[in-house]
Amino acid sequence: MGIGGCIILIAVGAIVTFATDWHMKGVNLDLVGVIMMAVGAIGLATYVSIFKRRRMPPTADGDVPPVVEERYTERRF
Repeated sequence: MGIGGCIILIAVGAIVTFATDWHMKGVNLDLVGVIMMAVGAIGLATYVSIFKRRRMPPTADGDVPPVVEERYTERRF
């Protein structure tokens, strides 16, 4: 589930919780909406933390070799 799925889950949960007045026997729709929003928020936080970890620059442990700049000079004979 990506960022879009998490945001949709949060939005649908908010709609079910705050914008509906349905009553079902044996099902508390307010609780279902809150659970959907919580799952969407947890999924979003997890996705962002994983994405952040992938984008972090390498550490100073030498994970990436140093950049070597080469300069070419014109030789005149």
